[in-house]
Amino acid sequence: MTFAHPFEGKEIWFGVGSQDLYGEEALRQVAQQSAEIVEALNASGNIPVKLVLKPTLKSSDGIKAFMTEASSNQACIGVIAWMHTFSPAKMWIRGLEVLTKPLLQLNTQHHFEIPWDTIDMDFMNLNQAAHGDREFGYILTRLGIARKIVVGHYTDPEVAEKVATWARACAGWDAAQNMRVMRWGDNMRNVAVTEGDKTEAERVFGTQVNTWAVNELVSYVDKVSEDQVKAVIGDYKDKYDVAPELLDARYDSLYTAAKEECGMVNMMQDYGATAAVDNFEDLGTLSQLPGVGAQRLPSEYGFGFSAEGDWKTSMLVRVGAVMGAGLEGGASLMEDYSYNFVPGQEEIMGSHMLEVSPSVGSMAKPRLEIHPLGIGGKADPVRLVFSVAPHKDAVVVSMADMRERFRLVMNVVDVVEPGGSLKVLPTARALWKPQPSLKVSAECWLRSGAAHHTCMTTSVGREAWEDFARMAGVELAVIDQDTKLRQFERELELSDMVHRLDNRH
Repeated sequence: MTFAHPFEGKEIWFGVGSQDLYGEEALRQVAQQSAEIVEALNASGNIPVKLVLKPTLKSSDGIKAFMTEASSNQACIGVIAWMHTFSPAKMWIRGLEVLTKPLLQLNTQHHFEIPWDTIDMDFMNLNQAAHGDREFGYILTRLGIARKIVVGHYTDPEVAEKVATWARACAGWDAAQNMRVMRWGDNMRNVAVTEGDKTEAERVFGTQVNTWAVNELVSYVDKVSEDQVKAVIGDYKDKYDVAPELLDARYDSLYTAAKEECGMVNMMQDYGATAAVDNFEDLGTLSQLPGVGAQRLPSEYGFGFSAEGDWKTSMLVRVGAVMGAGLEGGASLMEDYSYNFVPGQEEIMGSHMLEVSPSVGSMAKPRLEIHPLGIGGKADPVRLVFSVAPHKDAVVVSMADMRERFRLVMNVVDVVEPGGSLKVLPTARALWKPQPSLKVSAECWLRSGAAHHTCMTTSVGREAWEDFARMAGVELAVIDQDTKLRQFERELELSDMVHRLDNRH
């Protein structure tokens, strides 16, 4: 099975603002210097998609044509705008009104230092980005257009890093806009947080969420070829420490688990789905609740996955997997399970009964094991057991349906080593210190109404998710090292008022 890299064929278009006032010689210099900036940013090695310089924008008609083409071009996932000279902002109104792709306002300039002894009016007329970008910023704010703002000289590594993070968020947004979530069965009965408005999700995120019969999945599992199953089992042997019994007395269980994985992937490919969710209460005639196969959907295929019918978290895992593609770490379903209240070691242990993905990283080679499962009424499932490797400033992100809108809640966390062996715990798990503390984090989480299912990402952190939320026009409540309880509660109250008054989204 082959899968396209999520950045393959994608571009960020670079639009440079100017006008005809300064003459052809000045415009030639604008084009030359703009090309040097784009070339330098591409050469930084940080930005995961190619920046493509477009002809200098000098008129209202030209700007509208550029924005219209960017919005309709499938390869273009975002637009960077920079005002090299002064570009009167009224020229941008019609174009900005039709732009549907994410926007980054780059506040830079070609020269690094003011040429103190030689600067004259010709230089001033040509190099007035500090002037032009303020005019552009005014019209963006007046029109209420959300954008990323990056300030600094283009040779500053931090500038390339911020552009790179935003580009990854653009790829995540593009993935959401083109996502199909395949639901095998419905939500777990009587659970509130996994419910949600799928129609509104398609309007806000562009993501299609639909249901397929579990027994159609069974038919795909039944059709899997012997060669495909053996290839997956070979991959298990290469990447994991396989329990000896699975290669001997319990080989049939291993074979079934691999066959289920192949069936899930084949069905998703056939329907163009990039995220999926199942429910242990509705398994049809599947032999096992998918374990290792579900865990590998993010790590091996870049797909989103969540359990118990929670399609919202499956969406987030797919977005997180795409944003972090090519970086160390990954994205996975996670669920808060147990607190450690020992003074000075206040921590949260996250896990799930089967489905935590090794994409987020493990302390040691994951072990493939088989254990009984007291729910679902099926045969013992095969699953990967491991502890997530330590990672500073990871994030857990939740999406909750708040009736009139979606709310994202994010906690910045530090993944740490477990305080003991966990040798009899038959699940994958992560232990983390939530910022700023367990007590403050937990109270803020509860007050925000955030879900108990989350997407953990160890590849991309806070900034990428902030960029993504801005692109989606969705509320994001952040819990981090600087969070104070009273301030957080007040920010939720203000956010409630703002989102109920704002009818733009």
